[in-house]
Amino acid sequence: MNAIETDSKKTAGLMDGRARGLSAAALILLAALLAPVDAKAAFIPQLVNSTTIPANGDVNPYGVAFVPDGFPKGGMIGAGDVLVSNFNNSANLQGLGTTIVKLTPTGPIALPGAAVTFFTSALTGLSTALGVLRGGFVIVGNVPTTDGTIGTIGQGALQVLDRNGNVVQTWTDPSALDGPWDLAVDDQGATAHVFVSNVLNGTVARLDLAIAPTGVTLSKKTVIATGYTHVANAAALILGPTGLAYDGLTDTLFVASTNDNAIYSIAQASRRSSSVSLGSIVFAGSELRGPLALRFAPDGNLLAANGDAVNADVLHPSEIVEFTRFGQFVQEYNVDASQGGAFGLDTVLPSFALFSPAAFNYAVVDDVTNNLSVYQLPSFP
Repeated sequence: MNAIETDSKKTAGLMDGRARGLSAAALILLAALLAPVDAKAAFIPQLVNSTTIPANGDVNPYGVAFVPDGFPKGGMIGAGDVLVSNFNNSANLQGLGTTIVKLTPTGPIALPGAAVTFFTSALTGLSTALGVLRGGFVIVGNVPTTDGTIGTIGQGALQVLDRNGNVVQTWTDPSALDGPWDLAVDDQGATAHVFVSNVLNGTVARLDLAIAPTGVTLSKKTVIATGYTHVANAAALILGPTGLAYDGLTDTLFVASTNDNAIYSIAQASRRSSSVSLGSIVFAGSELRGPLALRFAPDGNLLAANGDAVNADVLHPSEIVEFTRFGQFVQEYNVDASQGGAFGLDTVLPSFALFSPAAFNYAVVDDVTNNLSVYQLPSFP
């Protein structure tokens, strides 16, 4: 064998080794590409969109509420489900809707007219006053009309439902429950405070509850704030105090007063025995446009849904506005390209004992499209 042949064989062997090395690298890359990817590493968010229109044709979704962890099993609803209350009937007449629909975000979405009905009410005009108690009960308010106009608006009530959608209590009161428009729950398990905004008399009331597996007892009703403006409105039917968000660490209730276009705070909300006038101003920036629903975000900021009935701006329609509890604007985004789409929203706050964020922790409705969007968003800043 001459030198040339020897060098040729060495070169061929070297190239074959390199080829084998490249093949191994390619196989490793291919295996990595084909390996399962953790959902946490995904770029796009987890997002579910589904209709809020049930078989009876109700429209105009108002209230939104997650069913919390610890909710008893064995009923029509379970932990992680999202409930939505409808204010209008199939003819789009305000104050005549009768249904609460449910969505299980990990289940199938619904086409219009096929949203799953959890509850059909004998009382009409189910409002944004929608909440769920860990003990196994749902609370929903209503503000009724007989023809969809302000001229026939009625006082309304709060109904307590079991986990199968049966009415177990109905509460009425001309002062503490005068047009229950929205609510917030401070749930301690065996007891709870339910804060209710009243759109017909411009007040906020606190209901003190005792909760047992067999039912809910209303122990006491206290009006804790007064003085919020409340007026008829051609598009929205009526404007008054709406969204409520309770901070248990400071015992502070935050109030979104729609017609005042401002967010107020009420100190000592869970133990106050007398009412304050409005409370302290928290946020009244130009970013507010008739704030409706109000909730805490998992990062500790406040979220308000702009209804566009006050300070409307066609360049900023149907927005959810984020700001700190100290009144500093953070950011905003719109849920619809036209006005009047934002109304109800809800969040799941992180459990600091477990540090395990919920699969879905943010839900918001679009009144224009009669749609519910449920997201998994970061729980910590």
